[in-house]
Amino acid sequence: MIEFDPVLLHEWLRRSAGCVPEKEALICGDERWSYRKLDAYSDCLAEMFIEWGVRTQDRVVICTGNCVETVVSLYGTLKARGVFVVLDGNVRSRRLGQVIANTAARVLVARASQAAVVREAMANLNANLRIVWVGASTAFEGYAGVLNISWESLFSSLFDADRGACPPRTSRLPHCLDVDLACLIYTSCTTGSPKGVMCNHRDMISAARSIIQYLDNRPEDVILNVLPLSFTYGLYQLLMSCMFGGTIVLENSFSYPHLVLKRIAQERVTGLPLVPSMAVLMLRMGSISEYDFRTLRYITSAGAALPVPHLRSLRRLVPQAKLFNMYGLTECVRVCYLAGEELDQRPASVGRPMPNCEVLIVDDNGNEVGPGDIGELIIRGSNVMQGYWRDPERSAMVYLPGPYPASRWFRSGDYFRRDEEGFLYFLGRKDDMIKTRGERVSPKEVENALCELENVAEVAVIGVPDDILGRAIKAFIVTRASGLDEKTVLRHCAEKLSPFMIPRYIEFVPALPRNVNGKVDKCAL
Repeated sequence: MIEFDPVLLHEWLRRSAGCVPEKEALICGDERWSYRKLDAYSDCLAEMFIEWGVRTQDRVVICTGNCVETVVSLYGTLKARGVFVVLDGNVRSRRLGQVIANTAARVLVARASQAAVVREAMANLNANLRIVWVGASTAFEGYAGVLNISWESLFSSLFDADRGACPPRTSRLPHCLDVDLACLIYTSCTTGSPKGVMCNHRDMISAARSIIQYLDNRPEDVILNVLPLSFTYGLYQLLMSCMFGGTIVLENSFSYPHLVLKRIAQERVTGLPLVPSMAVLMLRMGSISEYDFRTLRYITSAGAALPVPHLRSLRRLVPQAKLFNMYGLTECVRVCYLAGEELDQRPASVGRPMPNCEVLIVDDNGNEVGPGDIGELIIRGSNVMQGYWRDPERSAMVYLPGPYPASRWFRSGDYFRRDEEGFLYFLGRKDDMIKTRGERVSPKEVENALCELENVAEVAVIGVPDDILGRAIKAFIVTRASGLDEKTVLRHCAEKLSPFMIPRYIEFVPALPRNVNGKVDKCAL
C-alpha cells in the first residue's frame, strides 16, 4: 500500500508520534516531552474543545508565551478543526481585546498571572468565552458568559497519572481539509486595527517543506528557539521540527544570553534561528569565545536585514556552521535565502527564491524592471497568505490579479533590485525609503556602510522633515565603546557613500527601540 505524506499540520505530529513515540519532541526548561506525550495531550485537549462547542474553523486565542501549554493548545486546536491564534506572552490588554473581538474567539488560553490583562481586555466585550487558565485563577468567577477552567484540573481529570496518556475515547476527532484555515497570525504593527494573516494547512505545509529542503533538516536536528511562537519565524521552527521528527528547545527570550547560549552545548543544538538584535547581543559579549558552539550545523537570520559586518563576524565566530541569510514577510513566511560560499561573494544579497516560490521586481505600473533597477518585489507561490481576516478591501490592495486565483501576485511593499545573475538585494520598505535632494535613498545601504565602522554596534536610519531638503537622513547609532564622534562618522560616510546618501543628522543612543519580535521600531524613533 502506498503511503502518502500528511496533508494536515497536526497529522505530521501524529506521524512523528507513530514513528518515534519516545523521542524528545519538546524541551522547555526542566520539562521534556516525547512525541507520544505531546500527541496524547493535544488529543485530549481537542476532545475538550469539542465538548465546549468548538466547531469547524472556530478560533482559539493562545497567549501563554513560549511554553508547552502553547504547543499543546495550538495542536489541540488543529485537531478540533479550529484555527489557532498565538499572541505574544506579554500581550497588552488593548491588543488582546482587539484580537478577541476581531476573531470572535471561542476559547482563550492564558496564564493566571495575566488575569488583570484579560479582565481589562474584556471590559467592553460581550464575549461568550471559555478561558483555560495555566495556574489557578478566580478572576472571572461570576462573569457573565465566561467559563473558568484551570489547565491542571483539565488534564488531571482526563489522564491516567500512572500512564501519562489519554484513556480510551469512544468519540473520534473530526477531519478537516487542507484548504481549511490553520491559523491567524497578527502582524506586529501597533497602530490601527489588527491585521490577521490567514494561513491554511496546505500552504503552511508547502512553505515549511521548502524551508526544510534548503536547510537540509533531518531527524537528528535540535533547534534552539527563543523567537516568539506568535512570530512567523518562531512558529515555523516548531511546525518544521514536528514535521521532520526533530527536537525543539523553547526559551522565552534572549534577555539572559548567557543562560541561552549554554543550552547549545547542554542540548547539543544543531540549528540556531536568529534575528539581527540577537546577533548584535552575541557579538557584543566579551565572553562569547568561551561558549561551545561545536554542535551547531546551521544558523539562520531573518526578521530584519542583518548588516554585512555582523554577518561576517558570525561566520568567523562559528566557522563550521552554515549561515543562511533570509528574507520573508508575515504574509508569505519566507521568500528567498543566501547561504554558503555565496555569502562571501555577495554578502549584501538575500539570495534567490526558495523552492516553490517565484518573484519579480516591478515598477509602479506593474512592469518588470531590468537588472540593477529598483522596484517593488512581488511574490507568487503556496507560501503566500490567503488574505487578511475579515478585511477583503485591504486584501485586494496587496494583490496583483491574474487570470486564475493561484496566478495572483502578492505585493511585498519592499523595494529590491537584482543583479545579472538573479540575486536579490533588499533596499527597504517602500514607506521607509527616503526621498532627499531629488534622489531615493535606501536606509539599508546607509546602515550597512555605518556598521563598517569599528565601534558601531547597531544603526537605524530614518528620514526626518527638513526645511531645505524636504526630507533629510538621520542616523541613530549605538556604539560598542566610547570615542566615536560625529566628525569620524561623517568622514567615514564621505568615503563610503554618494554625497546625497550622507546623513545630515547623527544621534548617538544607548539602545534602539524594538517591538516584541526583536525588530527595530523606527516609528518610535
